[in-house]
Amino acid sequence: MDNKPAPMDLPTPNKLVEEEDDDSMLNNKKLGGIKTMPFILANEICDRFASSGFHSNMITYLTQELNMPLVQASNTLTNFGGTASFTPLIGALIADSFAGRFWTITVGSIIYELGLVSITLSAVLPSLRPPPCPTQQNCQEASTFQLWILYISLLLTSLGTGGIRPCVVTFAADQFGSDKVITGPSKKWNFFNWYYFSMGLATLTALTVVVYVQENVGWGWGLGIPTIAMIVSIIAFVIGSPLYKKIEPGGSPLIRLAQVIVAAFKKRKETAPENPKLLYQNKELDAAISLHGRLVHTDQYKWLDRAAVVTESESVSSNPPNLWRLVTVHRVEELKTIIRMLPIWAAGILLVTSSSHLHSFVIQQARTMDRHLSKSFEIPPASLSIFGILTTLSGLVLYERLFVPLARRFTGHPSGVTCLQRMGIGFVINIVATIVSSFIEIKRKSVAAHHNLLDDPKAIVPISVFWLVPQFCLHGIAEVFMSVGHLEFLYDQSPESMRSTAAALYWTAISMGNYIGTLLVSLVHKYTGENSNWLPDRNLNRGKLEYYYWLVSGIQVLNLIYYIICAYLYTYKPLEEVTEEEEEDGEFNGKKISEKGVELTVNETA
Repeated sequence: MDNKPAPMDLPTPNKLVEEEDDDSMLNNKKLGGIKTMPFILANEICDRFASSGFHSNMITYLTQELNMPLVQASNTLTNFGGTASFTPLIGALIADSFAGRFWTITVGSIIYELGLVSITLSAVLPSLRPPPCPTQQNCQEASTFQLWILYISLLLTSLGTGGIRPCVVTFAADQFGSDKVITGPSKKWNFFNWYYFSMGLATLTALTVVVYVQENVGWGWGLGIPTIAMIVSIIAFVIGSPLYKKIEPGGSPLIRLAQVIVAAFKKRKETAPENPKLLYQNKELDAAISLHGRLVHTDQYKWLDRAAVVTESESVSSNPPNLWRLVTVHRVEELKTIIRMLPIWAAGILLVTSSSHLHSFVIQQARTMDRHLSKSFEIPPASLSIFGILTTLSGLVLYERLFVPLARRFTGHPSGVTCLQRMGIGFVINIVATIVSSFIEIKRKSVAAHHNLLDDPKAIVPISVFWLVPQFCLHGIAEVFMSVGHLEFLYDQSPESMRSTAAALYWTAISMGNYIGTLLVSLVHKYTGENSNWLPDRNLNRGKLEYYYWLVSGIQVLNLIYYIICAYLYTYKPLEEVTEEEEEDGEFNGKKISEKGVELTVNETA
């Protein structure tokens, strides 16, 4: 079958850009920038403060106020945590397809606020919770109606999260205009680190102030403060609306991916040309989804190239063509890019599975330990997370100021290490943290046994709660490498028109990990027997929590081996970059820039 050479750009009657579009482009260039950050970060800081204050101590609310058994309470939170991490995929598709990021964030925040109001009312009204049970023995559990109030509240917050999580970080990054990410002193490279720093600071404040109020003042105010903070976040975000650069959605990314698959299937009997320049390209058609450069052809998954083969029966004079039969190289490469990212993305699922319940179990451990900072003050169990947050905050500063310059001397890489290397280091540290957790649990139970306290679930074991600090610090260091590296990877390597969807993949991995974690905990609880259950409902002293930690450590080791193989085989996306002069002219000549681990600017490439 002969293939017609496809011109690099098809002649169209509307080749010249309209003056109105030029004015719109110039106005858009004046928007955004650093002046928008106070509004966006104020929104996200208040949102993170609200969500952290709401979720961090929720295991205590369920077990102490609603009298739920430990495993049921932990599974409930993990399941809704999984839902809250899945809904961002829906929110991202809505934002990328038609709504745009600004309106998706705004509507999602309002829905989240409704959930906070609902659960605050349940904490204030006695009829919406069971009678108190100070002894935690033979307690009356919450009624079906009371549980439904809880579930509706958690569902609303999960749905609201779907509009916020995938869009805020990408919406903020959009304000800088340039697509030069992750390299050297780039503004956006700093943005990812300082974005995470700001969120950590908000979380730290919530874990100290809100958790203290919940433990010592009451749950009405303890949940009311996050509710008020969320209102403030919505107001701050909406006030900044006139300053934002709002990138128009480029149409449903899922439809574009489906069009490539369908077109490739329909032309499965065609032979792709040896010269990739003969494949169909159309700059004008791809303009809205390649503002900062088009993806160039790669040799991987060449069977998808058939979707861009121009056959004799197809007319390329129409603009656009039938995209279910003929697509551009850029669109084919979008699908290839997503396929290449999926194995790396999947490695995060089992990591979340391993750590999904650790926070709930550590809070229950802390509740049995000596938490006195003085004779009159006890640190709330959920506030122990501040040590992990403090480690993350200080680690982010040290990472950028010390680790990157030092690593750059050895690797020559602008960012010290690649995103994939950064993630790999995080995987290793996380394994060490889980192993340390098992030894600390063994120590705690040995002290309880020495003082004959194993059969008293309410007894305070005479061992300092600060034995739990090392594992929090290790998890905090792992966050600096794994979480930020994962976010950088998904943003940098995804097609630019799918950035919200790529950010949603981050949360979808968390969602799937939480659901698998719930299944794992349920199976462990079911099949480890009644007399020596690893995860008992009421008395953790008679459990085998350290066995569970060893189990998840083994899972993480296997996951690390899988990740190393995937990272070694990964191919970074090549891109034709648009210079500022070419962007103003509305066209570009396509300078291919690809470096192992990053996209380099033209100057850096030179």
